[in-house]
Amino acid sequence: MENLRVRYTMHEPSQSNPLSPRLARELKTITAMVTIYCRDHHSCPDRDLCEQCSDFLAYAQQRLAHCPFKEHKPTCGNCPIHCYKNQMQTMAREIMRYSGPKMLWHHPILACFHLLDGRRKVTNPRSPHHTQRDKEPEHRRTRDE
Repeated sequence: MENLRVRYTMHEPSQSNPLSPRLARELKTITAMVTIYCRDHHSCPDRDLCEQCSDFLAYAQQRLAHCPFKEHKPTCGNCPIHCYKNQMQTMAREIMRYSGPKMLWHHPILACFHLLDGRRKVTNPRSPHHTQRDKEPEHRRTRDE
């Protein structure tokens, strides 16, 4: 079987569903991790991904675009909602375990932001505690609440 290589180009989110700055940074981080993993495991040159890794990255981008947390998204390891399919979740875990430590050397700023994001407090957007009150401006709340 021929070993296919695909040049990955990040698709811009549509105008109807643009990524927030936080999610765009998360996409940059996962892109960097997949690139490191693919380069070392599949002998791909920088920015060239094999078909499997390219498909995974497109899947990850699609999941980020539909994340219910939006700007308040935690890192995948701390997320109470596991939105990846089992096969993709296994692949993500393998990629992140391999690439995570190498991120400090290859992309130190993204790695530091990712570590800080990992300390972010998580509230489930589907829980009863995550209500309209969380979205209400501070000055509209009364002391009784």
